This record gives sequence, structure tokens and C-alpha cells, in this order.
Amino acid sequence: MITLADLAALHHAHGDAWGSPVAPVVLDGPRGPVTIGDGPVTLMGCVNLSRDSTYRESVATSPTDAVRMGRIQAAQGAAVIDLGAESSNATAARVGVDDQLARLLPAVEGLAAEAVVSVETYEPAVVRACLEAGARVLNMTGREHEDEMLALAAEYDAAVVLCFGETANVREISDVPPDADPIPVLLDHFAPRIAHARSLGVDKVVIDPGMGFFYGNLVDPMTRARHQTKVLAQGFRLRPLGVPTCNAVPHSFDVFGDEFRKAEGFYAVFATLGGTHLVRTHEVAHLRVVLRGMSELGVG
Repeated sequence: MITLADLAALHHAHGDAWGSPVAPVVLDGPRGPVTIGDGPVTLMGCVNLSRDSTYRESVATSPTDAVRMGRIQAAQGAAVIDLGAESSNATAARVGVDDQLARLLPAVEGLAAEAVVSVETYEPAVVRACLEAGARVLNMTGREHEDEMLALAAEYDAAVVLCFGETANVREISDVPPDADPIPVLLDHFAPRIAHARSLGVDKVVIDPGMGFFYGNLVDPMTRARHQTKVLAQGFRLRPLGVPTCNAVPHSFDVFGDEFRKAEGFYAVFATLGGTHLVRTHEVAHLRVVLRGMSELGVG
């Protein structure tokens, strides 16, 4: 349970982290610059070109369908549209480079004039082709070819979302550290990776603590939900890293049942209070009004 007393104690113990400056990531968008940093939370819509994706409402059955869905999300308030051709579900079928390209390239080309396009992949050939087609963000979900992908991001002046994890890709099952306090592990994980990315010429870096991925020691739904909430509520402790934070808000089907489409708005409150700068969501319209309500009521 997280009580107001818990939040007060958290702030008392770690409130100094709020004073750490975070360098904004500014992206050239088709409708003007998109700034990810302190200020209004930036929304990243999510379109999945894999039928294995568990969030059925975000599944596009074709590149044409992905363009249509991405345009709707942009109209609903998403400044960034994240496209993926392979589900991060541990049981999902793997998608080869050729099939990823066949799904992603037409969608990137069709959406680049509508919003900043992000591509979620771990294959360098896919990265190069999508950046050439107009994508501006690499959502890097695997580390097998990390140096090559970072070099490509530098070549195309693209932003990189560094996702938490040590495996070649997030489809390989791993565990989150079992520590009661997850933040020191995240700080130790990201600090050298950020420095390495910068050494390769990447100057637009965002970090993702990996709350949307599957972990072998978070199979129990309530254990997983508690861990996700804990990390979302204290993301501000990652500010000493000096870069913006992205979080994928959960949907916790086992908690919310047939109202699971409301879950991302619920978690977005914790993410916003915790200092998240970029929220990855399947429910752009819902989160837009939640965030607007928080802003108008002076919450956050």
C-alpha cells in the first residue's frame, strides 16, 4: 500500500533529487519542436504491428491501418507515435528483419508528416531503414547490437530511448533486481549507458525503467502491479542522471478486469507525480484528459 504518509516520507528522504537539472530532449516535429523534459508531460502513442500484442486495441492489422491509427493518436494529443513490429510478450513469435521492414517502413513513411515517429526494435538494419524513412526516435529494446544502433542514432541525429535490461532483447526472460528499493539499481544501470551513448555522439537520450516488459520474478499480477507503482511514484529519483524519463503505463488486466482501458490513466497519475517526462500509452485520449485535469486542478 502507498499512503500519503509513504509519499511524504519518500519526499523527505529523497526530495533533494528534484533539484537535479534534466536536459530536455528537443525533437523537430512536423508541427514544430517537441520538447521532452520538465513542463507538460509528453504523450507517446503506441501502435503495434504484431498480432501477438496483448493490448488488442493497439494492434494494427496492416501498415495502412497503422497509419490510420497513428493519425488518430496524433489528433488526440500524442506528440510521438511509437511503432513496433514484434510484441515484447515473452511468448510472442519472433519477427525477422525483412518482415519488420515490410511492416514498419510504410507506416513510418505515412506518419512522418503527422507526428514524431519512434520505432521500437533491436535490429540495426531496421533502425537504419526507418531513420532514413523519417523516424526521429529509436526505442531500443535490446542490447545485442547496442553500439551499432547508437552510432546510427548519432548519424541521423535521432533520439534514443534506452530501455532497462541486460539481455539481447526484451523477449528473453530476465528478472528485475529483488531489492526492496529498485532505484539504486536503475541509477547504476543507466549512468554508464548514458555516458557511453554520449561518447558515440548521441546527444538526445531518454531512459525507460522497463515497467512495460515481462519479468520472470514478477509473474504474480499483484506483485508486478505493486512494483510498477513503486517505480512510477519515485521516478524523480532518477533525475541525477540528467536525462528525461519515459514510462510505459501498465494496464493490469488482473486488477482492473473489463475496465482495464481505464488503468493507464490511473497509473499516469503516479507517473506524473513521480516526475515522468514521456508517457507511452495505448490510450492517448484518456490520458490527455487525465493529465489536463491534473494540470487544471494544480496536481503534480
